[in-house]
Amino acid sequence: MSKSLFITLTIFLNCLVGIAQKDTKQIIDALDSQNEHYGNLAQEIWENPELGYLENNSSALIIKELEKEGFTVEKGVAGIPTAFVATYGSGVPVIGILGEYDALPGMSQVAEPIFKARVEGGPGQACGHHLFGIGSLAAAIATKNWLVNSGKSGTIKFYGTPAEEGGSGKVYMVRAGLFKDVDAVLSWHPGDQNTSNPGTNLATISGKFRFKGNSSHAAAAPERGRSALDGVEAMNDMVNMLREHTTESTRIHYVITKGGDAPNIVPAEAEVYYVIRHSNREEVQAVWDRVVKTAEGAAIGTETKMTYEIIGGTYDRLPNETLATLMHKNMTLVGGVQYSSEDLAFAEEIQKTLSNPKPIISAQTIQPMEFTYGKASADTGDVSWNVPLAAIRAATWVPGTPPHSWQAVAAGGTDIGYKAMMVAAKTIALSAIDIYKKPQILLEVKEEFIERRGADFNYIALLGDREPALDYRK
Repeated sequence: MSKSLFITLTIFLNCLVGIAQKDTKQIIDALDSQNEHYGNLAQEIWENPELGYLENNSSALIIKELEKEGFTVEKGVAGIPTAFVATYGSGVPVIGILGEYDALPGMSQVAEPIFKARVEGGPGQACGHHLFGIGSLAAAIATKNWLVNSGKSGTIKFYGTPAEEGGSGKVYMVRAGLFKDVDAVLSWHPGDQNTSNPGTNLATISGKFRFKGNSSHAAAAPERGRSALDGVEAMNDMVNMLREHTTESTRIHYVITKGGDAPNIVPAEAEVYYVIRHSNREEVQAVWDRVVKTAEGAAIGTETKMTYEIIGGTYDRLPNETLATLMHKNMTLVGGVQYSSEDLAFAEEIQKTLSNPKPIISAQTIQPMEFTYGKASADTGDVSWNVPLAAIRAATWVPGTPPHSWQAVAAGGTDIGYKAMMVAAKTIALSAIDIYKKPQILLEVKEEFIERRGADFNYIALLGDREPALDYRK
């Protein structure tokens, strides 16, 4: 190579690097300028938590912001009033961004490092979905603005996905074909560390078993009664014996959601809510079938009648290392969460209440990428088997905080949560832009996707053909 050609190539490559660095800085600066705005939006959802399929105000708030930014919004998709798809741009690549916003029952908590409900018995954002929804919103808008300013072709889709907590909202959206034209999906979730790990988790089936008997006076005429609660308890006893005879990674959870009204009345109606988990979805189905048999046996033994309803069902997550690597690169560029002195004081108090605290400074760092085997579940699993998907986690909670805890709700209502939310927003936006600039990335992404999924894969939702369980939280 001649010296002049070498110099020319060097200048060209330096120009490309300079352009890339300029794009990165512009995206980060633009999102930094909107910190307060997006923090206020997340705070509004945090202060007004709504349960699955009841997120009318939360979804409306996000839709309003998207429409202001020129997105075309299709509302009430897949038969779900609080689900929507917002679209901007045209042509390929088509990139999807997921946003959640449902809360959990009974998890109300003040934004303080002490256990104290804001509304006694009320719901709360114990999994940080207010941050999830608004952080993804910020990423979608930043990506849209880059498409406009760069003149690049491409489509960005924001998916408003309700009822992740047990309602399987995304499953109905997948089943309705809403992801069929998408090239890749970028997502995230609140957590206690900053990670971009390819990995999998557990598949699930959940449902409610309802027993009906005959009421009677529990002391004066017990022989005339047939206790529906006995049916529930007999079922639970048999399921607890069943645990000994399941594979090691099987998880079975239940809660009695209706057990009667007074101890001196034989309960005529009772209900128990079950969730079955396993890394293999065929095993989930097999264990579920055995649980159904315990319910049938309990009904026979207690002379009650039993019906059951599948509420939700989700696939295990299909990892995509190529997308995860891209997200890890950009998260490393963005950096972790920088605590102020107030944040640090809050975190130190929270850590006094944790059983397994981690170094607070770890919120500032990006963890090395590694393959993980998660023990939780999410309806993103069904998305990942239909479209290549990657999801990061950002340290929205004090390190060592478990999800579904009052400590998670508390931190999620502070600057700690809002700062980490913007780390996620920047990472997703930069990753989407990388794909628009170099769509050939998708060739490697899709090659891995097909190899992991298998050429003969046929998607069948674990919840069958039932309609969305819109009343499961009522």
